[in-house]
Amino acid sequence: MNEAMKLATLAKEAAPKLAQMGENEKNRVLLAMADMLERENAGILAANKLDVDAAAAKGQTRALIDRLTLDEERISAMAIGLRDVAALPDPIGEVISMWQRPNGLRIGKMRVPLGVIGMIYEARPNVTVDSAGLCIKSGNAVVLRGGSEAIHSNTAIVEILNKAGKEAGLPEGALSLITDTSREAAKELMQLCGIIDVLIPRGGAGLIRSVIENARVPVIETGVGNCHVYVDGDCDEKMAVSIVVNAKTSRPAVCNAAETLLVDEKIARTFLPVCIAALREKGVEIRGCKKTRAIVPDVKEAVEQDWYEEYLDYIMAVKVVSGVKEAIAHINKYGTKHSEAIVTKDYFAAQRFLREVDAAAVYVNASTRFTDGYEFGFGAEIGISTQKLHARGPMGLKELTTIKYIIYGEGQIR
Repeated sequence: MNEAMKLATLAKEAAPKLAQMGENEKNRVLLAMADMLERENAGILAANKLDVDAAAAKGQTRALIDRLTLDEERISAMAIGLRDVAALPDPIGEVISMWQRPNGLRIGKMRVPLGVIGMIYEARPNVTVDSAGLCIKSGNAVVLRGGSEAIHSNTAIVEILNKAGKEAGLPEGALSLITDTSREAAKELMQLCGIIDVLIPRGGAGLIRSVIENARVPVIETGVGNCHVYVDGDCDEKMAVSIVVNAKTSRPAVCNAAETLLVDEKIARTFLPVCIAALREKGVEIRGCKKTRAIVPDVKEAVEQDWYEEYLDYIMAVKVVSGVKEAIAHINKYGTKHSEAIVTKDYFAAQRFLREVDAAAVYVNASTRFTDGYEFGFGAEIGISTQKLHARGPMGLKELTTIKYIIYGEGQIR
């Protein structure tokens, strides 16, 4: 039996036991995990150094290395995330609605766990902790398969989580990590129909595409973020520069970072030189359309592929458009339905943007970087769904549940 099958089978056995755990029992597990993460962080930091050194030796980008790197503050943030999840209301067993039929039957919807979740993700060790916490609180067993870039970090983290979980009463097999980082191991996990109930891939376009093409179990598509900021002709230009710089540079290697800037031609001549200068101060390479290069001549020429690109790096594509109509058309053609923003004083332009842009999160006068479970008040998130079935946007506890109907009768027959 291969590793993926073995761990998934154990998770399938653990799932009913986890589903029956009460809120206090699950919270005790999460709080024990949080405490041990902080108490034994030296082992995690040592393991993480191996991953970071290997990434640097391979010439990985500065943004990817930042995404991979852990320090005491980031480990503490992961522990705080677990405590935040523990503090959230338990969704399991919640009766969403109840109604009565003319025959006297009372029918309701109750939240229940999905079952066994398979997580396939790349170089972000914090995803290991977020996924574990959310799955446990929502009563789901989880099989994790992280990327090779973070294998030492993920292994150390899961060992600590399981050690703490076992002491606090977590069923054996409820949380596991596939240590084989080969593509074959990932594909094996994708094929476990009847054992894995849902797959959640979290990473770049290549990973998402691979899961969609190879999976034999249901998939919740997340992560790919070709996000845009459109700066309207009627806007506060100082605010617009601040939003663009934040959306691109605060953490360029995450999926809610902006990749393309669209600027109304009405203000392009005054706005672009200022905004591009501010981006360059942060080390951003600009790739612009012909109109952009006519205004700022030393900008690199953008090609068609740039409009599709999720750079996850200090690179931004810039295009001058005729107005909100063209901006919306560009976003709906090239975007990935993740997060899109407009900066404007025009109420009608804002409302049109909100109505017509097809994305999980659409902003008016705010950075795309807020698309995040914590920022939305959900606690941690397991990913940001860019599809329309089951869940869309940041996925917190409720998005990791399904429903069953509960029916109360008094002897009714049909």
